Amino acid sequence: MSIMGLKKKQLKTFKVKVVTMDAEMEFSCEVKWKGKDLFDLVCRTVGLRETWFFGLRYIVKDTYAWLKMEKRVLDQEVPKEDPITFHFLAKFFPEKVEEELVQEITQHLFFLQVKKQILDEEIYCSPEACVLLASYAVQAKYGDYDPNFHKLGFLAQDELLPKRVLMQYQMTADMWEEKITAWYAEHRGIARDEAEMDYLKIAQDLEMYGVSYFSITQNKKDTDLLLGVDAQGLHIYSPNNKLSPNKSFPWSGIRNISYSEKEFTIKPLDKKKEVFKFYSSQLRVNKLILQLCIGNHDLFMRRRKVDCIEVQQMKAQAREEKARKKMERQILAREKQLREEAERANEEMERRLFQLQDESRIANEARLRSEETADLLAEKAQIAEEEAKLLAHKAAEAEQEMQRLEVTALKTKEERRLMEQKMREAELLAVKLVEESERRSKESDNLKQDLSEAKDAERRAKQKLLEITKSTYPLIAAYNCHPLPLDGEDLNLESGTVKIDFKDTDMKRLSMEIERERLEYVEKSKNLQDQLKELKTEIESLKLEEQQAGMFPHRGEARAYPPLSNRNSSLMTQMAFLEEV
Repeated sequence: MSIMGLKKKQLKTFKVKVVTMDAEMEFSCEVKWKGKDLFDLVCRTVGLRETWFFGLRYIVKDTYAWLKMEKRVLDQEVPKEDPITFHFLAKFFPEKVEEELVQEITQHLFFLQVKKQILDEEIYCSPEACVLLASYAVQAKYGDYDPNFHKLGFLAQDELLPKRVLMQYQMTADMWEEKITAWYAEHRGIARDEAEMDYLKIAQDLEMYGVSYFSITQNKKDTDLLLGVDAQGLHIYSPNNKLSPNKSFPWSGIRNISYSEKEFTIKPLDKKKEVFKFYSSQLRVNKLILQLCIGNHDLFMRRRKVDCIEVQQMKAQAREEKARKKMERQILAREKQLREEAERANEEMERRLFQLQDESRIANEARLRSEETADLLAEKAQIAEEEAKLLAHKAAEAEQEMQRLEVTALKTKEERRLMEQKMREAELLAVKLVEESERRSKESDNLKQDLSEAKDAERRAKQKLLEITKSTYPLIAAYNCHPLPLDGEDLNLESGTVKIDFKDTDMKRLSMEIERERLEYVEKSKNLQDQLKELKTEIESLKLEEQQAGMFPHRGEARAYPPLSNRNSSLMTQMAFLEEV
């Protein structure tokens, strides 16, 4: 029993999702609820009192339908889904939005729906009108234009123009935004509800505004046509032209509209006019056409009657609310103006303060620069005085240096003269040494020749002695006696062996003379090396003095003497030669 009771309890309610133009809502409805019960709940939730313009629409197969108020929700052909989705939309459109739309929420819902229809190209709009409408939409969303806040690109995420318009011209998104912003800047001071109403006043003049189109065929010719139903009447269009109707039947000129299954009949008030018949193939569409015709005709007749008490109260409240808001906007505008004036005055004072501060800073900097200039000039004067003293001191030092250089130049002149004399003596000595070397070389060659001749004579004498010895050997062996001495040589014969000593007094004399001359030559070479070292030392000292004299020339004194470099080169050549010797 408990399970059955739970099932019965679950069957008493069902979920519904209602999608408005700016929100989604979910409701839990009772099974017995009629369409009016759900519709009234949505209107109360939204805060809408002008309920006669709106309805709950749902999708049925390949078309749409409106929820009927007098039938239960679940008894109609609603989608079999959980939750059931309905769209809360305007079903009927006013002829003059400014006079008929009283509540601000009504205006806002119409604004959102018409804007979406234009962007989805369900309502044709020229590019110029699209840009103007987009500027009002931006004013309603962002308020007054502020160039400091609304920089280029702030509309990049907003969909404001139909794709057809964007593709029609070779313009970038920034170029479109500049055009919209140019209009948007002119709407300064317009409130959100006023901007939305201005948007609707422009949109209601569009040819496709508030028109519901249906495909029909004519009775006799069997040609495809379009039927348009709006707040002003019925219109017949060609399939490829939804802007200009071929024929129109205003509600004031229609006496009766009837249909049986697929045939519709429009009877005009003027009985002389021909009755117009057309056909629609779908029964569901025929019912929808009839609903729209009845609803628009009722509103058409209602507009031409005195408003009911409820509408009068709403209009009075709306007027009071508009007056109150207008007063508040005026007060706000006045306060804003005063605040802007105060801000401008404050900015002017700040600018003046900054200007005075800049002038004071500039004057202070000028004073500091003047003080720095005075200090700098005083410092420069002191430096100049010190430099003058230093120059005077340097002049005295230079005079002393000049005197010292003059003395040094005189000493250098005397030393150069002595040096030149020593150089000449060294040259003469070098010439003598060369001659002596040549003479000694010749003597050495002669001595070498005499020595060679002496050796040859010694060799011949030995040879001759050997010959004599061989010839006398038998005699010596026979007598077995000591050999007789000869002049200059001893002959010894011992144990059959002959020993010969040859002494040449000339050879000894020659060797002694050569040794004596060699010793003399070595002694002279040593003396010459000492002289060369002394010359080198003097040359180095002269070079150093010459460099010092070159750094401080004294009134052309350097011209009085030939440069030491040439004489030094000749001395060095002679020294090299002497070293080789």
